[in-house]
Amino acid sequence: MPSTPSLPAVAGKFSAFKDFCGKAWALTAPYFRSEDKWKARGLLLAIVLLNLGAVYMLVLLNDWNRVFYDAVQEKNQPVFWVQLGRFTYLAFAFIIIAVYRSYLTQLLQIRWRAWMTAHYLQRWLANHAFYKMELARYAESGSHPATPDNPDQRLQEDLNLFTGYTLSLSMGLLNAVVTLLSFVGILWSLSGPFAFSLGGSSFNIPGFMVWMAVLYCVVGSVITHYIGRPQIKLNFMQQRYEADFRHHLVRVREYSESIALDKGEAVERTQLDTRFSAVLGNYLSLIKKQKNLSWFTNFFGQAAVVFPFIVAAPRFFSGAIQLGQLMQIASAFGRVQDSLSWFVDNYASLAAWRATTDRLTSFEESFKALAQSERAQSAINTVATGDATSALATQDLTLALPTGTVLLANVSLHADAGDNVLLKGPSGSGKSTLFRAFAGIWPFSRGRTSLPGNTMFIPQRPYFPDGRLRDALAYPQPATTYSDEALRQALTDALLPQLADLLDEEDAWSQKLSGGEQQRLAIARVFLKNPTWLFADEATSALDEAAEKTLYERLLARIQKAGGAMVSIAHRPAVAAFHGRQWEMEKLPEGSPALYQLKQTRI
Repeated sequence: MPSTPSLPAVAGKFSAFKDFCGKAWALTAPYFRSEDKWKARGLLLAIVLLNLGAVYMLVLLNDWNRVFYDAVQEKNQPVFWVQLGRFTYLAFAFIIIAVYRSYLTQLLQIRWRAWMTAHYLQRWLANHAFYKMELARYAESGSHPATPDNPDQRLQEDLNLFTGYTLSLSMGLLNAVVTLLSFVGILWSLSGPFAFSLGGSSFNIPGFMVWMAVLYCVVGSVITHYIGRPQIKLNFMQQRYEADFRHHLVRVREYSESIALDKGEAVERTQLDTRFSAVLGNYLSLIKKQKNLSWFTNFFGQAAVVFPFIVAAPRFFSGAIQLGQLMQIASAFGRVQDSLSWFVDNYASLAAWRATTDRLTSFEESFKALAQSERAQSAINTVATGDATSALATQDLTLALPTGTVLLANVSLHADAGDNVLLKGPSGSGKSTLFRAFAGIWPFSRGRTSLPGNTMFIPQRPYFPDGRLRDALAYPQPATTYSDEALRQALTDALLPQLADLLDEEDAWSQKLSGGEQQRLAIARVFLKNPTWLFADEATSALDEAAEKTLYERLLARIQKAGGAMVSIAHRPAVAAFHGRQWEMEKLPEGSPALYQLKQTRI
């Protein structure tokens, strides 16, 4: 037997419940205040009215029970057939209400989900939030707020579950409350008083069946909560483990060639088995808890079927009530009991809904934390975009890793148009991180950076969307921005003439093309878009020397013609010939304020 909770414990639970309701409302309210609010509110009102109509039909059917069964008991054939006819149109009306209630609920749910998905996608993709959240996962403990795991699951599965559960549970609760209010008066008037003697005194309890229904359901709800409470955490963890398992499956698919070449199947199998074991172990714990709850809820539901007959049987056999009234009492008791048992019947769904709400709330909090972090840094970390002929400049730039380790401290750089710069340094020294700071996407930096206009970056791992080749080449602009002739010429200039006739072919280009072909396709984008300033991060590392020389000559000619400059990261000595200046990352002694310093020289 659980111990009686103290007043502070009850107050704490109430506070936690109030806090959860606030979180659920914070997730729900924006849609019903959005630009789609009138359609949303109209659909919600229609669903509420249909729920009220369904309850009204149940009241009519309850009254039908009394008349019909009295006719059966009295063998009154005319009334029997009339009541069968009445049942036909009552049932038909109830079916219509039920169908449209279900349809409109599903329609509101999908519209709500579509709005929330668009809302969160916009926030996730705006201002590089998706990138910064991923980086923050590896931040130094305590220096940055915890970020949500698997945002893809939040956007795909959790939004679907939240909207579905919120509508079904809220409408179910509304239906239960209205049903209770509609039938409790009927049951009160039908149940009659319960008289008994105790200690020489007589007692009379009016509306005895109502009090029995309340007592029955209150006891059932309390027991259900204590049995089912562990499901809340288990549901939360189940969604996380499922997402981790799915995420690793996707990574195996994306890196299938590398894994196959390394013969890493056994390692990946171990990794997948570990993640699936977590899924399986948590799920087994969950179904054990669900089994315990099912034992009680099924017993509770089956006992409720005969409970009103047992209580009302003495009055029926004494002749105080007819068969019709007995059936009406049983029906009304069932409706009241179902209403009061809403918590019992929906506990599993409530546990899943709470877990989903908590996951979405943490996702929402990560957006707020990111915005606060950006506001705090905005005064010291800005990127000013000038015209194409302006200079690249940094002032007191400090770069750090997500772990908090400082790479560079108080660096001031300057490069004018025509100053082609080679950035060198040991692997892992932060050369690519410096490029990210130039681009304004690295959140772990301080200082001021001025970036020229019409600038283009070639990352170490260029991204190509699946689909038509023309879309992969023009990305992120629409392919219709460029003529077929321009697209083919860019491919030819990038030493990819074999692809020039495949513009409308659809494929997974990141998987189909070799590393060298992917680098040349990224360079083809440069030839297509003609930037004034170019930042190339190991853009030709997978090419042979002849192809590298040809492409750098063409890139440099384009940049010089545009009146801009090129900044490259490269390890091959041959690349230095295309640059006039060099920035080199030099290791500093231990105890220095940073790991590296930047040495600037002429080539």
